[in-house]
Amino acid sequence: MPGAGKSTLGVVLAKMLNYDFLDADLVIQKHCNKTLQRIIDSEGSEAFIRIENEVLACLSASRTIVSTGGSAVYSAEAMEYLSGLGTVVYLRVSFEEMLARLHDLHERGIVLPGGGSLKDLYEERKPLYERYADVTVDVDGLTITLAARKVAAALV
Repeated sequence: MPGAGKSTLGVVLAKMLNYDFLDADLVIQKHCNKTLQRIIDSEGSEAFIRIENEVLACLSASRTIVSTGGSAVYSAEAMEYLSGLGTVVYLRVSFEEMLARLHDLHERGIVLPGGGSLKDLYEERKPLYERYADVTVDVDGLTITLAARKVAAALV
């Protein structure tokens, strides 16, 4: 989910495990030479998801923590590919916690389903995250370091 801590936690987890770190959102931005929000604004949500899928399908990673954007779950192809690369972790955060963590919504590059609300996004994505996750870790109320330790323990 947006605000779950994917990118920040991923960096900390990579350091803990002595892995590399790859932020797929940054790869998408570099690929398109635009911010995520500019891609969504100029191309639309469906095109963004297609671009994200193409970029994710080209990733090659070993001993690497990969932080995907939250919308990666909209592509079964991308999620199956990522599952083949390694363990898929769902950082579960409550809707209330997600709201408390989110700031600067207009610059985050969040794909909202049909232009709906954050609640719609939460309800739509939650079952998708649950479907694709190999490991689910509750991160509500945890610092990034404690959440990373909890993920590391779940991966062992």
